[in-house]
Parts: sequence; C-alpha cells; structure tokens
Amino acid sequence: MARYTGPKVRISRRLGTNIFENEKGRQALERRPFPPGQHGRTRRRNSGSEYLAQMQEKQKAKYIYGLLEKQFHKTYMEAIRLDGPTGEVLLRLLEQRLDNVVYRAGWASSRPQARQFVNHGLIHVDGKRVDIASFRCTTGDVVSLSPRAQKMIVIQHNVDVLDRSVVGWLETGEAGQAVTVRSLPEREHIDVPVRESLIVELYSK
Repeated sequence: MARYTGPKVRISRRLGTNIFENEKGRQALERRPFPPGQHGRTRRRNSGSEYLAQMQEKQKAKYIYGLLEKQFHKTYMEAIRLDGPTGEVLLRLLEQRLDNVVYRAGWASSRPQARQFVNHGLIHVDGKRVDIASFRCTTGDVVSLSPRAQKMIVIQHNVDVLDRSVVGWLETGEAGQAVTVRSLPEREHIDVPVRESLIVELYSK
C-alpha cells in the first residue's frame, strides 16, 4: 500500500498543524510557527487565496488519515453517493478506517503507528486477523488486539501513558483490549482540524 514517506515536519509547518501527531512536529511548530523556506516568516498561510485555502484543507485530511490522492478522491466520490452532507460523510468514511479505529482506541500514539500495527497483523476484526489499514469498520464490528499484540510493551505503554478517552461511537470492552463500533461517527466526534466544506468546494469546481 502506497503511503507518504517524505519529510513530515515540513508538511506540518506548511499546513500549520501537527499533521503526524508526533513530538518532533509539535516542537517544530512551537519553535518555528511559520511555513518552511527562505520567505517562510513573511509568507502568510492562505494569503487570501480561496483555492489555496481549499487545497490546504484537502492536504490536511489526506496526510492526517494517510491517503494518497487517488485513494482520497475515490473516497470523496463514494461520499457523494451516500446520504448526508458530503463533507461530513467524507470524514465519517475516513474515521471508519481500521487504522483510525486502532488510533481512536488508544492503542497507538499516532495514526501512522496504528497503520503499522494493522499491517503487521496485530489487529483482529470480529475474531479474524485483518491487515488492511483501509478496511472500513461498521456498526457492530468488534476490533481487538491479537494475543501477540496484547503482550507488546509499546501497546501497553500507549494504553497506560496516553490515557486517551475513547470517542463516543466506540465502546471499550475486555479490559481495554477490544472496542466495539456501536454507531457511525458523527461530526461532533471527529476532532480533526479540517474544514470539510472547503474540500467539497474544491472538488465541486
């Protein structure tokens, strides 16, 4: 599965958000809260350009959820066909990705790490191993750690140290080693710093 492997701090500084949810990105934004490059200090984000603002919101969503352009556009086209506001449906489909559910469950410190856990076969859905990060969870699915994952120090460390509250559309069970998708995520449950209406405007042109 293709994924972004370029410089992450530059992306976070360019978009003004710690996209990859890592400590390095957080520190970089605190030290240099302006875009990278020779003229970064004097350059304003969005600088009055409607198109640039729309493009940056799309890039935020793509990098946060770890999708490349083709996969993101395919998800958007699917959102158009479903009932409800297209922008909210788009974010809902992205939230339902298995790697995001693993992140929301508090087992991973970031979505890239959650994706790695899925790719390594550490996650089960309804008792069956699933190693596809883009697998879409739906209501009633039980997502759990494999027996091997339950013994991993890094996962236990994340659970103990992060102490992340489980979002309202997930329900924790089995001593924190499994979560159940009790409903589809609503907009108020999605705390990503993305203005989805601008993404819809961009694709509607």
